[in-house]
Amino acid sequence: MATKTSRASKAPAYKCAECGWTTVKWVGRCGECQAWGTVEETGAAVARTTAATTVLEPARRIAEIDATTAAFLPTGVDELDRVLGGGLIPGAVILLAGEPGVGKSTLLLDVAAKFARTAQDVLYVTGEESAAQVKLRAERIDAVADSLYLSAETDLGQALGQVEKIEPRLLIVDSVQTLSSADVDGSAGGVSQVREVAASIIAAAKRRNMTTLLVGHVTKDGSIAGPRLLEHLVDVVCQFEGERHSRLRMLRAVKNRYGPTDDVGCFDLNENGIEGLTDPSGLFVSRTKEPVSGTCITVTMEGRRPLLAEVQSLLAESPNSQPRRATSGLDSSRVSMLLAVLQQRAGCLLHKDDSYVATVGGVKLSEPATDLAVALAVASAKARKPLPIRLIAFGEVGLAGEVRPVPGINQRIQEAHRLGFTHAVVPASHNGPGPVPAGFSVREVEHLTEALSLLIG
Repeated sequence: MATKTSRASKAPAYKCAECGWTTVKWVGRCGECQAWGTVEETGAAVARTTAATTVLEPARRIAEIDATTAAFLPTGVDELDRVLGGGLIPGAVILLAGEPGVGKSTLLLDVAAKFARTAQDVLYVTGEESAAQVKLRAERIDAVADSLYLSAETDLGQALGQVEKIEPRLLIVDSVQTLSSADVDGSAGGVSQVREVAASIIAAAKRRNMTTLLVGHVTKDGSIAGPRLLEHLVDVVCQFEGERHSRLRMLRAVKNRYGPTDDVGCFDLNENGIEGLTDPSGLFVSRTKEPVSGTCITVTMEGRRPLLAEVQSLLAESPNSQPRRATSGLDSSRVSMLLAVLQQRAGCLLHKDDSYVATVGGVKLSEPATDLAVALAVASAKARKPLPIRLIAFGEVGLAGEVRPVPGINQRIQEAHRLGFTHAVVPASHNGPGPVPAGFSVREVEHLTEALSLLIG
């Protein structure tokens, strides 16, 4: 029988749990990654394994491995399945992070109920609320199911005991920062505790082939709280985003071992719960009976998903020598640049006007492809002439006034046609706009003045 030998080597007394930086004395802040509270005592000696042990399960050829056990299981929430790449993978561990109040618990409670209604046992472990509070929310959003089990625990051992007893197919932990282990020093949410809790839950998930959803808190700068190791251990990391004053919520995968990371799921958070939005463009486009000057519809890309959004502009003569430039939902510096381009390259005099440029529905547009729509909306407001109805415009505008091509031109055109638009002003490109739907008119422009003369005169 093989034996194990080890060699002890002297190690520094303290080490950063985030980046591995070492020091001979304790400090509150890591000297390498500048993280606070991550330097911990490592001990005097580190054991290093130098001999192999008996193999319990021999390696197999990759062609002989059965991949059907890792097939996707639909959650019942189409927008979540879209982001995950098709659904839940047995044994996968998914981390869902987001700001407080964005709707993480509501989304996962809805997923738990819909998954439980497929005759699968689901265990929902909550460390932030009582069981009665979760039950009230479940009744409000119609998330009560016979196969859904609820446990209000903050002790890791008790939570793992519930897993042993129920043997669920899906485990939801809300949240990983509220659980603590009695075998590790420190309070819940600390670096050592989060690392131990995550490692224990992930080990149980892999051993039982149990899909696990973990809720994670975020810090002030939006990063996931706890050690960076947490994001490396899990299989999927999702960010749940949304503004407090808006009903729209967006789910993005920033890491996904089983699917793409360039897709976005859209949800509507309302008093009745949370609902997936297959077509969220209605939240971003205003509905007016008559065309109004200063408005323009554009198509922006959220990952691989095209979304329609409306840009509005209002100009008013300024009583001050320094006109005001106000924006909402757009990058203020980029809007200021576009105003300068309009004045210097297109002859649109704006130096005496206060300008207000905003998006509809609280959507944030950061893509350069929205430049042309912003410029057309401002020019329309200045000329007091509305743009043609059922028209979209997109393209990046340079400092010389040129309109540059953007990715996904044909995909944006197809989405606009699907939603009833009939005209598009797009940047000229070598490959052209691609196949254009019947009855849809596309005008390619190379300079901002072409678009202005075409639409406004």
